[in-house]
Amino acid sequence: MTAALFASVCLIAACGLIYELIAGTLASYLLGDSVLQFSTVIGSYLFAMGIGSWLSRYIRRGLVARFIAVELMVGLVGGFSSAILFLAFGWSPGWFRPLLYGLVLLIGTLVGLEIPLLMRILKERLKFEDLVSNVLTFDYLGALAASLLFPLVLAPKLGLVRSAMAFGMLNAGVALWSTFLLAAHLPNPLAARLQCAAVLAALAGGMFAADAITTMSEQAVFADDIVLARTTPYQRIVVTRWRDDFRLFLNAHLQFSSRDEYRYHEALVHPALASLSHRRRVLVLGGGDGMAVREILRYPDVEEVVLVDLDREMTAMFRDHPELSRLNGGAFRSPRVKVVNADAFVWLRETDARFQLAIVDFPDPTNFSVGKLYTTSFYRELARHLEEGGLAAVQSTSPMFARRSFWCIAETMRAAGWRVSPYHVYVPSFGEWGFMLGSLGDYRTPERLPEGLRFLTVRTLPPLFDFPGDMARVDAEVNRLNDQVLVRYHEQEWSQVSR
Repeated sequence: MTAALFASVCLIAACGLIYELIAGTLASYLLGDSVLQFSTVIGSYLFAMGIGSWLSRYIRRGLVARFIAVELMVGLVGGFSSAILFLAFGWSPGWFRPLLYGLVLLIGTLVGLEIPLLMRILKERLKFEDLVSNVLTFDYLGALAASLLFPLVLAPKLGLVRSAMAFGMLNAGVALWSTFLLAAHLPNPLAARLQCAAVLAALAGGMFAADAITTMSEQAVFADDIVLARTTPYQRIVVTRWRDDFRLFLNAHLQFSSRDEYRYHEALVHPALASLSHRRRVLVLGGGDGMAVREILRYPDVEEVVLVDLDREMTAMFRDHPELSRLNGGAFRSPRVKVVNADAFVWLRETDARFQLAIVDFPDPTNFSVGKLYTTSFYRELARHLEEGGLAAVQSTSPMFARRSFWCIAETMRAAGWRVSPYHVYVPSFGEWGFMLGSLGDYRTPERLPEGLRFLTVRTLPPLFDFPGDMARVDAEVNRLNDQVLVRYHEQEWSQVSR
């Protein structure tokens, strides 16, 4: 019996950490700034656990019944927490943050009650020193198991809603198990078992309806029909469709609309690539949708395109899904294209490959994990992989709506040793959007462009490098790895814009 109760410690520790990780991940997906969200969620959760531990002193009788009741409450609240938060974000975004921290505090308080109650149940079976060491050992083992399972299995395979439901069922299973292990301490074991069965049935129903819950929530967020939605270890990917317009959203942020993405991708690729006389090898960092690669493949003298994108699920979608691969012209099936699924910063440090051009198409720096890809350290590393006279074109957010962020990227590239030529283009889905053309030598606008472009011409290219007064340069600090001012700039500026 004692061994079984220690196994329960391991399970409930895993459940508690999973609810914490799900809350932090959801907050990062939907609110951005992963460091802030995880820090505040973890801090609130640990604080609430302390409250629960303190409150446990006031439970003096019926310890087994109270322990089972706490397990069922944790299972219900924790199990449905992800579904509740998804629905709240879709239907009433203003309530998302209060509800998030309310649930974190409630779950943390309940989890804080579990271990003290279980230790008091076990105290008659073990010496105090053995009791404490064994309970804490199994508690930490459960936390380790949860921390490994969540990113490797649960988030990519089950998704956040199903993962929460599954671990809610584990809590309810521990409660049911306890009604047999500790039946002698229960006034009515049958009634307790029926309660456990009811909670398990509710959570099983939630597991069955998980896709419908997520779809219902996202349909409230996204105006158009959702044709594809996936949760990966790195992001939430949603593709919507209205008539012939496909839109890609990463963590609820629009990445492109198929109706006007050609403006963005032509501006990203051709001002740099068309100006090069030698362009045998091209590197693309990010750009997992393959649109930039499609533009690069217009040049028959480009022999190899290496695309490095962190998310394997993303590149697989745009390679295999018929309608999505049509948007990039089947770029990922070209024999000239090599796809590498890796962290771009790490990959650059580990390879000696050199290129004539780098296209840097990362999402906006909404958090520090993306912000590191806009630092002096990154741009210095990137320069090491370009041949003499090489160029880099960098997606650089909006010079209209995030003006200081845009010029921060320019200053950061200059501080890393690049000559920088900022330019901008109007994309209807985004408004004015900006890019940096970084060079290690001189840059001249091209005199010829490939045939078949829908937007750019030789005549309209030079005006892209001219900035009107409301987008002109402003003072900004350099974005460094140990002090990512860009993330703060971006959050401050975009929070003032209704998108």
